[in-house]
Amino acid sequence: MENQTTVPYFLLLEFSKNRHMQLLHFFFFSVLYLATVTANLLIIFAVAFNHQLHSPMYFFLMNLALQDVGIVSVTVPKSMTNSLMDNRCISYFGCAAQIFLFVSFIASDFFLLTVMAYDRYVAICHPLHYHIMMNWKVCTEIMIFVWVSGFVCGILHTTGTFSVLFCSNVINQFFCDIPQLLKLSCYGFSQFEIGVLMTYSLVGLGCFTFIIVSYAMIFKAVLIIPSEQGRQKALSTCMPHLIVVFMLFLSGCFANLRPSSDTPTYLNFGLTVMYSVLPPLFNPIMYSMRNKNIRFVLSKLWRF
Repeated sequence: MENQTTVPYFLLLEFSKNRHMQLLHFFFFSVLYLATVTANLLIIFAVAFNHQLHSPMYFFLMNLALQDVGIVSVTVPKSMTNSLMDNRCISYFGCAAQIFLFVSFIASDFFLLTVMAYDRYVAICHPLHYHIMMNWKVCTEIMIFVWVSGFVCGILHTTGTFSVLFCSNVINQFFCDIPQLLKLSCYGFSQFEIGVLMTYSLVGLGCFTFIIVSYAMIFKAVLIIPSEQGRQKALSTCMPHLIVVFMLFLSGCFANLRPSSDTPTYLNFGLTVMYSVLPPLFNPIMYSMRNKNIRFVLSKLWRF
């Protein structure tokens, strides 16, 4: 593909030329994907069909589960299919669609985590005004803004990434990852993509800062709650969210800001899995383990 400026398709990471290892990769990703989808669908069904969970916090949690299903469904099935069929190809437009959807879901996921931090702040620091500040009209408008903002990020990143000319078509990752694609550019980053990356970085840092400040005020308010039971109840709704935020933000930063090598490595693969596959799996586990209402509803569904 050298000396060419257009590519009809891309070649994704080949885990092994050994057929048994390819099937092992297919089996591993299949188990991971089915576990992630099943866990998130259980959260969605639990919130949707149980009136006890019809509150803003669980409404946001249901949307988070929908986004997590979208994240893994965009990347993992294609990698599974390629391993099963002994094929590495993904079309040019398929790669563009993968980037658009993946960035859209990841961005909306992080925006929603920011909203959930604000929801917990209002619930704990201003409980008397909670139902006024977080009524269903406000929550619906917030969710529309979150989803639209995510799709806008997807459009901008896809446009910026594919505004360059590619001199190679070999992507050293199991899906169309933006840093790996930009390394294939003949002339480096475009000014448009640099602007998008800088804007996206500032917005992400702003959201993370907002979350940290919100939780600093939450913990300050929790410390003055007189009863230990009240403090534990307040923290039980906050800790899963805080763990999820740190896991997604830190793994994503480490995977994308770390200088990547020109050859595929297990470290690059592992870091990408950490921010693209594991958070959608751990999110429902964290919330179901730490939230007794979720555990109660899930146990009822299981007995049913």
